[in-house]
Amino acid sequence: MALSGQHNPLLALNAEAPVTSETEAVISLKPDIDDLVPSEVSPRHAVGDPANVSSFPKVLRRRLDSFFADRNISPKADRTMWVKIALGLAVLAGSWIVLYALNPDSWKFVAVYLLNGLAQTFLLLNIAHDSNHNAISSVRSVNKVLNYVFDVCGINSYMWRILHHRGHHSCINLHGEDDALTGRRIFRFTPHEPRARVQRFQHIYALFFYALFSLDYVFLRDFESFFFPSHGYLKRTKHPVREYAILFAGKGFYLTYMIILPVVLLGKSLLLVALAFVLTHIIVGLTVSLVFQTTHTVDSTYFPSNRGEFDSGVYHIFATTADYATSNPLVGWLAGGLNHHIVHHLCPFVCHTHYGPLTRIVKQTADEYGVPYRQHPTMSQAIRHHLILLKRLGSEA
Repeated sequence: MALSGQHNPLLALNAEAPVTSETEAVISLKPDIDDLVPSEVSPRHAVGDPANVSSFPKVLRRRLDSFFADRNISPKADRTMWVKIALGLAVLAGSWIVLYALNPDSWKFVAVYLLNGLAQTFLLLNIAHDSNHNAISSVRSVNKVLNYVFDVCGINSYMWRILHHRGHHSCINLHGEDDALTGRRIFRFTPHEPRARVQRFQHIYALFFYALFSLDYVFLRDFESFFFPSHGYLKRTKHPVREYAILFAGKGFYLTYMIILPVVLLGKSLLLVALAFVLTHIIVGLTVSLVFQTTHTVDSTYFPSNRGEFDSGVYHIFATTADYATSNPLVGWLAGGLNHHIVHHLCPFVCHTHYGPLTRIVKQTADEYGVPYRQHPTMSQAIRHHLILLKRLGSEA
């Protein structure tokens, strides 16, 4: 039985037409993505989208452009974004000041330590991700500095950038290329992946393994990507020597301030610190995993078998991506706008604090042209439909 997302009306329009990359999807504002991501360097017309034809991708692109031009506002960080940056960094620094200034006992130590973990989660979703896309500032050095938030949270910013751009944005839901579909034989995220018997239970054990997501990045995934890469593009990449140095320095710095210093300077037992460390990563891992997994791997999204199924990156995005809780400003504020995920892929270099009104433009234009717009009213519904997909993929050949 085929997945519901496989019966996609867009395919009738775009079957057998080539798709190149997400380059076709971005609006025509000039992006600032660096050379790590050649697929997003400059927008161009989609194949089959002549300049004189008012096709859906062309009209959508023009309307998204006009939102900023008509209001004479920058697509980069606004006042709200700078407040979020200040707040996130203040809570991160403040929690450590409290730990070392007050040296709280036992459960109070764990509570403040977990507050630091919440700050890390907020920074990863709201600041690190946007800076990764050069979406915060038109000054590249500002984005570069803020991108080191990844390293402060134990994840290598350089490798995340490669995996996220080349391994996801340019090949959404594409088997064998999209890094987000890598299940390590524990998960089957796409119908094009061979099924293992244990995956019958993947919808049951999913949340347990998602809780280990950030621990995996801290201790395994970054090192695997540098030294034992599985993707062809990583094998072909010659990483600068300084990035190897940053990898080890970043991991050392993170483990020192998260584990070693509380034991050495505060006199906390290693067991207590280890408990707080693991609980922190359960929070980070579950939150980040669910925010991202519910945007592409749900039972209504499509999984292309190759790059030739769409004539435009815009149609590719609409077929493979779903939004959730877009009318809930709190979800958008906490999740870094990633619940407005279609807009994020259309405009990856635009700061997420602009996503709300851009999503309304996307919905209206998609409705006018009869293009399916996938969404769930709440995040809990999106999680439910993600688990439905996992159960289906685990039981179907």
